[in-house]
Amino acid sequence: MARPNDEVEALLREYADLIAITGKGAFKQRAYERAARAIGGHPADVATLDSKSLREIPGVGSSIADKVEEYLRTGRVAAVEETRASIPPGVRALLDVPTLGPKKAMTLYRELGVSSVDELAAALREDRLAELKGFGPKARENIEHGLAVLRQSGGRIGLDTALGVAEETVARLGEAAGCVRCAYAGSVRRMKETIGDIDVLAAADDPEPVMAAFCALPLVAEVVLRGRKKTTVRTVDGLQMDLRVLAEDSWGAGMIYFTGSKAHNIRIREIAVRKKLKLSEYGLFDAKTGRKRAARTEEEVYRRLGLPWIPPTLREDRGEVAAAQRDALPRLVTVDDLRGDLHSHTDLTDGIAPLTEMVAAAARRGYHYYAVTDHAPELRMQRMTLDKARAQREQLRQLAGEHGRLKLLHGTELNIDPEGNVDWPAEVLAEFELCVASIHSHFELDRDAQTRRLIRACENPHVNIIGHPTTRKFGRRNGIDADLDAVFAACARTGTALEINSHPNRLDLNDEHILRAREHGVRFSIDSDAHAPTHLGHVRFGVAQAQRGWLGPDDVINTWPLTRLRRFLRKTGAR
Repeated sequence: MARPNDEVEALLREYADLIAITGKGAFKQRAYERAARAIGGHPADVATLDSKSLREIPGVGSSIADKVEEYLRTGRVAAVEETRASIPPGVRALLDVPTLGPKKAMTLYRELGVSSVDELAAALREDRLAELKGFGPKARENIEHGLAVLRQSGGRIGLDTALGVAEETVARLGEAAGCVRCAYAGSVRRMKETIGDIDVLAAADDPEPVMAAFCALPLVAEVVLRGRKKTTVRTVDGLQMDLRVLAEDSWGAGMIYFTGSKAHNIRIREIAVRKKLKLSEYGLFDAKTGRKRAARTEEEVYRRLGLPWIPPTLREDRGEVAAAQRDALPRLVTVDDLRGDLHSHTDLTDGIAPLTEMVAAAARRGYHYYAVTDHAPELRMQRMTLDKARAQREQLRQLAGEHGRLKLLHGTELNIDPEGNVDWPAEVLAEFELCVASIHSHFELDRDAQTRRLIRACENPHVNIIGHPTTRKFGRRNGIDADLDAVFAACARTGTALEINSHPNRLDLNDEHILRAREHGVRFSIDSDAHAPTHLGHVRFGVAQAQRGWLGPDDVINTWPLTRLRRFLRKTGAR
């Protein structure tokens, strides 16, 4: 179930969209967007804060704080409901289409009567948008692309949301009478970037009390199917969740079976058949006599098949079984391996917390080093200047030594323009200890142009890391069209790392890209792209992507000691 901060963030974001639709002012819209981001990233539960504490959250003034209190007290906000009532519901639904902004959505409704995604698709097929001002060929192409992105999402949700639900469910069911063990399985355990539904397993002699506790969970909106061994529910957010209860002595086999993937399970069942065994969710059995050979733990089942235990993040039938047979599975990178974070923001640009708070949060994570990389001036909405950057550098120097062993690095996130140039001349870039370069605009360029701009950025001697390389955002924007293998080769040649951006809305690079880039000899940086102290914890999702891409600690530059990292950042070829 969503925490109060998440609920309030969603409400304020909706209100910002409604303000944009009604044309009540870009300043007011941005104020609510900023407040939404600040509350979503605030470490304390807003439901526990008094009025004074609410107003101390960056960007939350008196008017917004009053609305937050009203929502927490009554479950509604009159101003939001009044604005909702003034806008046809279909117009709000159109905002789910990436690339379609509030003004265009309202125009479609007023001029063509379009009030649903299906009606929009029909209007495109009938070429009715051509009649409207501002809906030229490029705009129509963008809307078609947005509809395709929406269809591709297929109702799947982000890993962070699914994991939160799964962890809460497991914690509560673990307290149920007679529950001996409980864990989530399926694609959540394999840490796939998006999730269709959630599989939960429990071990108990009597399934009934566990099933009853499952159906009574506060996050359950509907019991779809209830049985003795399996129950299916739908959560208040519309997510399907399945609970299966097994005997404790079948736990290991059940976890393998329900974790999957299907292709991985087929591969290991083939090994079982060759050994005259039969593998199911209940155990590994002698095919002839039916005698159980292994079942209690995953390690036991894999060992009986002649394999070491295979980490769930690798179980996709991408060579992991063959590697296990050769005793060649990688030692995967973990969160504990990370010595620092090389991409984060403060309230100097679009972060919500001051530098001191971000540094303190990094110190609490036990990092050896931490880089602040606020946006550069070509992202004009952030209003960065060289004077501001240099003042921040001086502030970092003054903070040096205040948090024990933590070393502070002053960096910047540059903008890669259509030609591959970046903000600031070389002599200014040389002042920074590291430079992350990212694409923030011109997503529509063709394949050759996108490839050229990325390669040119790699070739810049001051660019150390390519941030969120494909620019994708789940449900909002597909990645750019570029020859990524050419980019990967350029990164390997120039000693430029590729970022695995850990923000759960990005997870960019994805696991398949990581696998390909690794073959080119690329190094990686697993970063949070944090805009608030709580966002530093997003690295767990980036690490999962890295594991799914078979990365070990040595592949990731922010697992290295600072002396080795500094050599890499000089782009001298030292690895």
